[in-house]
Amino acid sequence: MPTSDNFELKDVELPPLGDGQVRLRNLWLSVDPYMRGRMNDVKSYVPPFQVGQPMEGGAIGEVVESKAEGFAVGDLVSHMAGWRDEAVVDARTAQTLPDLGAPPEYFLGILGVTGLTAYFGLLDAASAAEGDIVFVSAAAGAVGSAVVQIAKAKGMTVIGSAGGADKCEFVRSLGADEVIDYKAGPVVKSLMAAAPKGIDVYFDNVGGDHLDAALATARQNARFAMCGMIEGYNTGEPTTLRYIMRVVAMRIRMQGFIYTDYMGRLGEFYQDMGAMIASGQVTGRETVMDGLDSTLEAFRGLFTGANTGKMLVRL
Repeated sequence: MPTSDNFELKDVELPPLGDGQVRLRNLWLSVDPYMRGRMNDVKSYVPPFQVGQPMEGGAIGEVVESKAEGFAVGDLVSHMAGWRDEAVVDARTAQTLPDLGAPPEYFLGILGVTGLTAYFGLLDAASAAEGDIVFVSAAAGAVGSAVVQIAKAKGMTVIGSAGGADKCEFVRSLGADEVIDYKAGPVVKSLMAAAPKGIDVYFDNVGGDHLDAALATARQNARFAMCGMIEGYNTGEPTTLRYIMRVVAMRIRMQGFIYTDYMGRLGEFYQDMGAMIASGQVTGRETVMDGLDSTLEAFRGLFTGANTGKMLVRL
């Protein structure tokens, strides 16, 4: 688990604005589980953070100075220069927020990478469709809570897993048909009771015993969207895969994916997700901490269950 000794809060002088750049005052910062992987010096789908350099992460900022066409002072934009109160960025790495009638922070959550991951992971990577029985781990978290709502809006039966009575009740409030409390007993046994007919789709945010349970209860031709395995992020230990041989017998398809695979389909995502939000079928839920100096606490809280929905920092 990262500690305060791994981080330093310091003042950094920003460079003067060059052509094609904008200066931003950040309003909202995102912290996400994938950031833990970038703290390891290993080759992955995204480069590791560099020691001595500012952290990076999703943010919503207001343009306070611009030398870039199409960006005016006062515009709100999404970008990746988070974990700081101001930033100078190349305008090509920033995106003006579309006018969908949603609050700005939604573009770090349900209308941002979180929602994009949930939407395409469920509907494309797992090919989920109306009538499917869907199991979602970490269903009270940012991505998981979005998956639950999208699946219900698309006519699926949803079983969610969460830790503790309060989070389980939250998942029920999202429309889940069944909720299992992974803190109350073995996940395999609980899922078998909640899904006596088995599952067609598993959206994996956790790995470990949740993945074992999904393998044990999968029906023939089940599809797994492999989004993340937060259970092992701080331990480095592999998941157990006790029931991995069922992949053969049940012809299970396990599909890994990264949100960047779908950046070319943003228009489709905004249209469909925007309509579901407008109709009330999907809503954002945030856990908010205030101040730049709370960012580390917010980040660490992702691994201890401190968040319900999306974890954000408000500046």
